[in-house]
Amino acid sequence: MRMTLADRVRSAVAALLHATGESQTGLAAALGVSQAQVSRRQSGTAAWSLDDCEAVAAHFGIDVLDLLAGPTRASESLPDARRRPAGRRALPAAAPGTREGLPR
Repeated sequence: MRMTLADRVRSAVAALLHATGESQTGLAAALGVSQAQVSRRQSGTAAWSLDDCEAVAAHFGIDVLDLLAGPTRASESLPDARRRPAGRRALPAAAPGTREGLPR
């Protein structure tokens, strides 16, 4: 099944938020809207307008056409400087004197 344009934009925004580590609250502040408005757009109860799409693309430093193309293209277009640094996965805490939680 093909994704609609609205689905592609929502998926692309989600992928960009994930890739940058940014929250909906941070995106909302950058766009000058409330977090609730971003949430409604991401859930599909409200639509991302073309002006919104241009603002989102500019915020993430990508071309609006890459945003409209969907999550893969949007993520691939994201400048390296906007990506969150690759981190190490946190290990579970171990009780003192045990090897629990350590990689094998």
